[in-house]
Amino acid sequence: MGTIATIATVVLFIFLMTFVAFFGRLPALRRTPIAWLHRCIWVYLPNGVLALDQILTSGRATSSCARFGRFIANDRHPTILIFFFLLLTVGEYLYLPTAWPRLTPLQKVTGAIAIILPYLFLYLAAFSDPGFITPANHAREMARYPFDHSLFHPGATCRTCRLPKPPRSKHCSVCKRCVSRLDHHCVFINNCVGAANQHYFLLLLVTTGVLTLYGACLGVHLMATAMRARFPVWTLLPWRGPLPLKQWLVVWTWGLQDAVAMGAVTLLAGMTTPLVWGLLGYQAWLIWCGTTTNESLKWSDWQAEMDDGFAFKRRMAADRPKDPALEPGWTRWPAETEQILVRTDDGEPPGSHLVLPGEGEWERVWRLRDVENLYDLGFWDNLVDVFFPDYVFRDPQTPVAERKARRRGKKRART
Repeated sequence: MGTIATIATVVLFIFLMTFVAFFGRLPALRRTPIAWLHRCIWVYLPNGVLALDQILTSGRATSSCARFGRFIANDRHPTILIFFFLLLTVGEYLYLPTAWPRLTPLQKVTGAIAIILPYLFLYLAAFSDPGFITPANHAREMARYPFDHSLFHPGATCRTCRLPKPPRSKHCSVCKRCVSRLDHHCVFINNCVGAANQHYFLLLLVTTGVLTLYGACLGVHLMATAMRARFPVWTLLPWRGPLPLKQWLVVWTWGLQDAVAMGAVTLLAGMTTPLVWGLLGYQAWLIWCGTTTNESLKWSDWQAEMDDGFAFKRRMAADRPKDPALEPGWTRWPAETEQILVRTDDGEPPGSHLVLPGEGEWERVWRLRDVENLYDLGFWDNLVDVFFPDYVFRDPQTPVAERKARRRGKKRART
């Protein structure tokens, strides 16, 4: 029992800390124990240490640690990328010597493919251009998407890059550059996830999830085969065999001790598999909604404004005049913005003295589903936009108005 308890405790701790680091700041988990634990680790505990250090060293120790922490958190460095690479490599180094001789030829082929692909997509995601915006490609990026006048408005300028901000772009404080359709900066690849490399990031998640799931299932199968050979009455599912639970666990202890390295990696792979697939599922849900991680946080802020009754919208005129310098024409996107969304400080509709686009009366908005997401073309077109960011959407058989009507009929749940 001691071996199982030790390995399971270590693996569970790694899984829990990784889950909290990944998902602790998601708006959907804002009022859950996961969010509290994230605040405890990253806010309350550091503040307590800071207060204690003020008493002991007048803040000198925490000042040095803070400089190191700012470097780790706010500068681009390969520390976590190296950790991720070593986690894959060391895990396979511990797992394969015991498992490889027991595999069938088919399992060896599929296993080799499952091992190689994560390294390939890790390299492509980490070392490819995520879509950095430069003066040379700025005009093209300005025409990649239209402004939706809800999350992105014409005329905004990046204070660091000194360039007008294209729609759906964001300045990355880690990479120190603006990125086209930025999703987030991923420390595991030491790179941003943007328009030009998001498909590599998704394929990295898929192949890593397949590798961990395949490794966990294969490890359990190999250990179960060895345990059944040693204890014929033992079964993988305890309620289907004659052994009581205590003896069933004792057999598991023997199996782990018989192949400690492979057993530890099997447990780690089994517990991290839901984390990888959960992150992949979250990315798939964002694609379904036609949004990004960055945009989902913006929509969450808008929901807070709507809850307070401070959000208003009105329709956008189809023939409205546009400033070519601020809203250049786009050629690839089939939809035009339908509304302008604004907030007010007093909860009253914008006054007539404000010069704002749109026409008609202002309507108070209470729910996100009542706001048109310009960038949601439906799941399959959204997926095409991710994997083929320069694809020109043309559907002569389906007018844009009909395409929009189809999208309005769908349920849109945003974070």
